[in-house]
Amino acid sequence: MYYCIFMFMNDKLTVVIPCKNESYGVIKVIRELEGKYKIIVADISDDNVTRKLLEQYSSENNIQIVEGGLPAVARNNGAKYVTTPYVLFLDADIYLTDKTIITECLKQIHTKELVTIKLTTFEPEYRWVFTLFNLIQKFTSLTKPFSVGGFMLFRTETFWRLGGFNESDKVAEDYRLSIKVSPKRFKIVNKTAYTTARRFQNKGVFYMIKLAILCWLNRNNEKFFTNDQNYWR
Repeated sequence: MYYCIFMFMNDKLTVVIPCKNESYGVIKVIRELEGKYKIIVADISDDNVTRKLLEQYSSENNIQIVEGGLPAVARNNGAKYVTTPYVLFLDADIYLTDKTIITECLKQIHTKELVTIKLTTFEPEYRWVFTLFNLIQKFTSLTKPFSVGGFMLFRTETFWRLGGFNESDKVAEDYRLSIKVSPKRFKIVNKTAYTTARRFQNKGVFYMIKLAILCWLNRNNEKFFTNDQNYWR
C-alpha cells in the first residue's frame, strides 16, 4: 500500500495518505485538499495508471512522491518528511464531506496526543458494521484507545516518541500504535467521514469481524500481527 502526505500551508499540519492502485480515490482526496496543503505521496502502484496520474498531478500542484509499502512502512516513510507539529494519516478512500472535520480535530489535538473521528460508508447495506465499530471504538477508548488507521491525527513528537508504526505488523498496525496512547490524551471527535466498504466486500463481513476479535484477543501476542492473517491475499 502507498501513502500520500498533505501539509497545511500554515506549516502546522502534514497529512499522510495511503495509496496503492487507487487513482480515483487519491486524486479525489488531493482535489479536496489542494490549495490548503503540501502533498507528498508514498506510492508503489503497479496498475500503470495511479503513478502516472500522481506524477502528472505532482508536477502541476507541487506534490512530492516518495516510496511506499504496506501500511506501517508507507506511513512511516511519509512521516519522515514531516516537519510540522502535527501529522494526519489519512487513507485514500476517506472522503471528508464535512469540511470542518480537520479544523475541529486540530482544535482538540492542542490538548491531546491522538485524535480520530467516526466512519461510515456510502453503501447502505454495510453501514451497520461501521455503526458497530464506532460504538466499540468509543467503549474501548476508556481503557485502550483505538484510532482507525484511515484517520489518525497525531502530535508529530508523540508519533515518533511512540516509535511510529511497527513495520513488522502486517495487520492492525493502527490499533497497535493507538493503544500506546494514554486514554486521557486520546479523543474521538464527534464528526463522521465516509469511506468505501471495499474491505468488507473483498474479504466478507464475517472475516472482518472475526479478525477484529482475534486482534483484541491477541493484543499482547506480537507474533499474531506479524502474520498477515490472509488479509492481503
